[in-house]
Amino acid sequence: MVRAVGAIDENTAGPAVASLDPLGDPILHTRFALPLRPPTFLRRKRLVRHLDQALGTPLTLVNGAAGAGKTLLVADWAAGLEEPVAWLTIESEDTRPGVFWAYLLNALRASGVPVPDEVGCPADATRVNRGLLTALAAELNGRDRTTTVVLDEYDRETAPEVAEQLEFVLHHAGRGMRLILVTRTEPMLPLHRYRAAGELTEIRNAELAFSPGEAVALLELHGLCLPVEAARTLVDRTQGWAAGLRLCALAARQSADPETYLKEFEADRSTVADFLLAEVLKRQPDQTQDLLLRVSVLERFCPALVNALTCRNDADPILAELHRTNAFVEDLGHSWYRLHPLFGEILRAHLRVRLPGLEPELHRRAAQWLRRSGSLPEALVHGAAAGDWEFAADALVDDLAIGELFTGLRSDDLARVFSSMGPEARSPATDVVRAARDLSEWDLDHGLVHLHHAEESLAGVVPAPVAAQLSCTLLEALAARLTGSPGQAERVAEAARELQREVPAHLLDKHPELTALLLTHLGSTRLWAGQFEDARAALAAATVSPGGASTVLPREESMGHLALIDYLTGWLGSAEHKATAVLTETEQHSLPQPSGSGIERLVLAAVAVDRNELGRAHALLDEVAELHAAAQDPVSAAVQAITTARLLLAQGDAEAAVEAANPAVSAAVASPWAQCHEALVTSAAHLAEGHPETAVEVLRDVPDDQPACAVEAARIHLATGRPGAAIDLLDGIQADGRAGPAVGVRAALVRAQAAEQAGDSTAARRLVAHALLDARRERLLLPFLEAGSWIRPLLVTPPLRQLTTGWLTPAPPRRREAARTRALPSPLVVETLSERERDVLQRLAQPMSTQEIAADLFVSVNTVKTHLKSVYRKLAVNRRNDAVRRARELRLL
Repeated sequence: MVRAVGAIDENTAGPAVASLDPLGDPILHTRFALPLRPPTFLRRKRLVRHLDQALGTPLTLVNGAAGAGKTLLVADWAAGLEEPVAWLTIESEDTRPGVFWAYLLNALRASGVPVPDEVGCPADATRVNRGLLTALAAELNGRDRTTTVVLDEYDRETAPEVAEQLEFVLHHAGRGMRLILVTRTEPMLPLHRYRAAGELTEIRNAELAFSPGEAVALLELHGLCLPVEAARTLVDRTQGWAAGLRLCALAARQSADPETYLKEFEADRSTVADFLLAEVLKRQPDQTQDLLLRVSVLERFCPALVNALTCRNDADPILAELHRTNAFVEDLGHSWYRLHPLFGEILRAHLRVRLPGLEPELHRRAAQWLRRSGSLPEALVHGAAAGDWEFAADALVDDLAIGELFTGLRSDDLARVFSSMGPEARSPATDVVRAARDLSEWDLDHGLVHLHHAEESLAGVVPAPVAAQLSCTLLEALAARLTGSPGQAERVAEAARELQREVPAHLLDKHPELTALLLTHLGSTRLWAGQFEDARAALAAATVSPGGASTVLPREESMGHLALIDYLTGWLGSAEHKATAVLTETEQHSLPQPSGSGIERLVLAAVAVDRNELGRAHALLDEVAELHAAAQDPVSAAVQAITTARLLLAQGDAEAAVEAANPAVSAAVASPWAQCHEALVTSAAHLAEGHPETAVEVLRDVPDDQPACAVEAARIHLATGRPGAAIDLLDGIQADGRAGPAVGVRAALVRAQAAEQAGDSTAARRLVAHALLDARRERLLLPFLEAGSWIRPLLVTPPLRQLTTGWLTPAPPRRREAARTRALPSPLVVETLSERERDVLQRLAQPMSTQEIAADLFVSVNTVKTHLKSVYRKLAVNRRNDAVRRARELRLL
């Protein structure tokens, strides 16, 4: 064995530095030099501050993937220290203890740390004398100044004995030595002891990742100017990987449009790919390379899934080692992993080159394993990627998950999965999925064709799969709702109940949305048929469906329909409460705004018209119009048409009201309440235009078995000079308690007007007082506006005036404001602000910005703007200051 020969180095102040290692090879002094920082190096203060903690701990670990920026970070920090820094870049030969310690001793001497000759120098490459380690530790411990030792690329040092020797020296050197390990892997040191004692500083891969702001600064150093949002996209794709960002920046500088390049660059054809293939993939054994290529088709993976793709059984230790060595394999916990997104993208492209034609088979194996393990969403994705549409459709239908296409949570994902399914895929399940996909988009014609194909195919299968049959009943129920077919809906509901008895209980429990959707469709169809109590029973059952987020949409729809029943029977306050609760639940679950058919907004718009809040009604109808779906649902289409017509009538546009009141709603069975309300609006419009005979003619088709319709018809009869017919209609209303205050208020006003015309003012005042009491609780203004001029003299009489103040007529001004307000017009009826508009107005007076109001009320800025427009219109102002002043004059604040 050749011994190291000492030699005098005239450039050092300390003892001689050996010129040869124990193998007899020359010492490479370049391994002692701090790496140079390039001009594009970005000093990140947060990491420097964290690394400063190393000054107070004996051991520091900077652990990250290749190209994470570890070395330059530590080199930049070390260059600023006032104390000696011994830098050593490890190479593969250093796995022999003698070589490692020979280089470390030379690194110490090269940094200006005097190492006495007594310490010695290893003469055998394979071993180190214990006395050398003891002498070195004692020498360092006796120094007044701490020596910082940086071992870069320490992951190349794999000898356990070197780790033990290094820990021995570190421990016994005391405050004389500070060790910093820059590595891709976890070192074989007792980190747990240092960590427990608070003597370890750690910077890991996640902390080394660039933030979007840091990425912007880095790109600027490369001469590129990128908005933060664009940088965020690049950071998401690279996961903040330093080398990836730098390589992308260098490539983008050669592009005519750097920003577009950074958004759309093909990872597999870039210098990033060259780096990752050379530094990560090709460093792995052949079997590990094969594993990485195969798992690149997966978003996440566990050892069992990887074994299914590789047809081996060694995935567990390989994945653990890949994660330990920071080979761009991230640990998600519970034995699940994922590839760095950019690495996965590059590996997939490499897979197609090295193993052409294998990718579909890998997706197929993954789909089958995931389905067996119960991971349906991922199984569907891989089944679709494999082009195995029969498998994907069977998996969805057999799992009874067809209802998820309609729940608003996973519907978009499922639609994307099956969007590429062509006509060549033919099976009962694929037809069921096609029918569901079309019906979820309100495409009734195509949906029914595919549904009938599925049912015909299932009829030829013995025994027919129950899950597929039950899925068909769900689609039949939706079709019955969309076509307004109550008889069909009842038959389908009965068939569904029979099939549910044959389905395993755990499947029904797993997919509560199916039952909730069936009940919602049944309730909506019953409502269309005017069967309010039966509809209420089905809808109420749907609103208490279990399942949390999975049943939010059917619960919302059902609650919205219950609100509509309350509105149609005259219970405005209850209708508003239910409809508002729907909106609140939508916001809590972050569903699209607006969601479903928008029935809750239609109810709120109808309530707003009755309260003469015309601006709010208009805004709500505009929101529903954006859905385009309401026109496909007879219930929603009818309510939208009737509310729009009533709004136009309240605004004085009778001609437009007639046109809007008669929409082309396609339904197998006519709806009694829809026909009735359409006729009433049309009749009222003709009356407003001065055509009483035409108005009466229209009323001939109005049935008298619905209190709300009968009362409105009585009002028109009275207005056309037929008091007897009006009173007969009112007397024929059954007092069963189902009609709400809105019906009672209108009925009282009709009777009051009849009494006034008959000369009985006492009875008229008593009836108006009764109407005012009920209307004030509901904030019901429109009936008093529609009453006409006969009511004005009664409302200004002392007994009644007190009942109108503050909601129907303005409150009297305070004494000191009387002179200022006397000149203002004092309308008999003031359009009342809604509760939410009052909330906005109060915050407007504080003052708060639109954004602050939105945040305080937990609504969107656009919603606040809509309320502000309505407030301005109602107060007849154009600016916020005027609105606040006017509100104070009216004692609204």
